[in-house]
Amino acid sequence: MLTVYGDIRSGNCLKVKWLLEWLGRDYHWIETDVTSGVTRSPQFLALNPAGQTPMVVLEDGRPLAQSNAILVHMGEGTALISADPYDRARMFEWLFWEQYSHEPCIAVVRFQRAIAGRAAEDIDPRLIEKGYAALARLEAGLEGRDWLAGEAVSLADLALVAYTRVAHEGDFDLAAYPKVRAWVGRVEQAFGIR
Repeated sequence: MLTVYGDIRSGNCLKVKWLLEWLGRDYHWIETDVTSGVTRSPQFLALNPAGQTPMVVLEDGRPLAQSNAILVHMGEGTALISADPYDRARMFEWLFWEQYSHEPCIAVVRFQRAIAGRAAEDIDPRLIEKGYAALARLEAGLEGRDWLAGEAVSLADLALVAYTRVAHEGDFDLAAYPKVRAWVGRVEQAFGIR
């Protein structure tokens, strides 16, 4: 059976869980508290030298890490990856941007505030600024469209909703982003996210 090592507090881990549930795949979830040091154990590092979650161990024993790589692997052959080359490339564009320009701000601030318990005044203001720039980019990307890449929901939407939907836990106010708020609702409905 497919095994997933994930921390349920992590949007990167949740997006893998949501996809597997949407696909109706059987899997074994191993709760992996990233703050406990378990991802730095020799056993974990033997499977994933980066020492990060999520990580899956496929049915044949091969490990695969990095949330968006896992999404693409699991999403192959589904409608979540467009057959249209341009729409597929746009999906990848958003997946790469999510890990480079969105997650490092929104997710980091959320972690510091909601999980590590840091005070708002102790958060690097540049992270807040970059987080709001990411939200503005999402808002612009949704102009005149329901989904980020093409005419249907894709892995890009799933990847980006994970931390956007909980941005308020990092004190990001989505009030100025009506397209983003409506899109979050559409993506949650499409994947049955509660």
